[in-house]
Amino acid sequence: MKFFDLLTMSVSNLWRRKLRTFLTVLGVIIGTASIVVMVSIGIGMNRNMMQQIEQYGGLTTINVYSGDSYYGGGMAVAVSSSGDASSSSKNSEPVRLNDEMLQVLAGLDHVTSVTPILSVDCIAKSGKYMGYLSVRGIPSELLAQMNNIEVAEGTLPVPGDQELKFFYGNTVITNFYVEKTNQYYWETGVVPEINFMEDPMYVIFDTDAYYQSQYPSENGTVTPPPKKYMIEACGMMAGDVETDGENSNYVFCDLELLKTQLKKVFKNKAIPGQPTTSSGKPYKEIYYNQVDVKVDDMDNMKDVQTQIQGLGLSANSNAEWIEQQQESSNNLQMALGGIGAVSLFVAAIGIANTMMMSIYERTKEIGVIKVLGCDMKNIRSMFLMEAGFIGFVGGTIGILLSYGISFLVNYVAASQGSMGIGGMNI
Repeated sequence: MKFFDLLTMSVSNLWRRKLRTFLTVLGVIIGTASIVVMVSIGIGMNRNMMQQIEQYGGLTTINVYSGDSYYGGGMAVAVSSSGDASSSSKNSEPVRLNDEMLQVLAGLDHVTSVTPILSVDCIAKSGKYMGYLSVRGIPSELLAQMNNIEVAEGTLPVPGDQELKFFYGNTVITNFYVEKTNQYYWETGVVPEINFMEDPMYVIFDTDAYYQSQYPSENGTVTPPPKKYMIEACGMMAGDVETDGENSNYVFCDLELLKTQLKKVFKNKAIPGQPTTSSGKPYKEIYYNQVDVKVDDMDNMKDVQTQIQGLGLSANSNAEWIEQQQESSNNLQMALGGIGAVSLFVAAIGIANTMMMSIYERTKEIGVIKVLGCDMKNIRSMFLMEAGFIGFVGGTIGILLSYGISFLVNYVAASQGSMGIGGMNI
């Protein structure tokens, strides 16, 4: 018997029993769509998690803080000018982040870049508005390499600038309020009418002196208000006030220019946030609040983090949390895949049941075919072709249906924002 004859007879036999064929195909459709959608949901959740981690801190970034940081601590060590680290006594000062320590961190194996960050909290005033700025000083050449900063207007601080300029995050404006009402955007829902690029912005770096000037001391002495400095804006980050990212609420500027400005403002006074000696006097150098260390591969994160902690510094990253989340995601994906596999297995049993019933009902037809000279191989091929046709049609429709379900899930998740960045993306 020719292949075309077998195909014609198989289709004809299935068409004669339309309801049974339809129900069997429906079972295959449901089973195929179930396993594809379930596995896709697991993959989409894992991908969404990795996107969130990449936006909030990165997959290969280690955040390093000084040894006396509240993020944790390690064994205090003394670092010589040559970069060698040696154990020190318990009474020695904790290890802090300065230019010498940057060289040590940059020399560690698998470290690709080291980004120092100097953070300063300021008060800003523009017209009737007053607000708070969390300023981050970063070398201009490194700031331009940060992948998660998209410029909407103006430019990032440019290397070689002689004047301190601010680059504002897209949600910084929510930190401002009308000075007379003390009501923020999150209370009123009204965005302050401030144009960072055009409106003059006066910044107060000495916040302690500002608050002291607002309230007289116990003996009635009034502290004179600190000097205000007009700082121009060089650019704005992309996004609206509802778009919250890792850097959305920060104001960025050139690190060296910020250091120069702080030395000018405070002179021989202690800079807020900077360590002081036991007598309360400031150190000659300005220490960094944080250093971001980039590692060449995620597999080397733990090793580099251990080396940094061995230097007496505090270090944290997303490495351990990523492993836990990936393990949970894999377990969930296996569970979802198992549920889909059960549906597909039931559909396979349905096909087998349909074929067995068809054989018992068609014993006379089989006998006639054998009398006509067809051997068992042809008869077996005919029934297998019927089963294959059911599986092919049901599987094809099931895959197409899974595309529609995946699109619907993505649309609902994205519209409700329940899965974070861009929905589930399955």
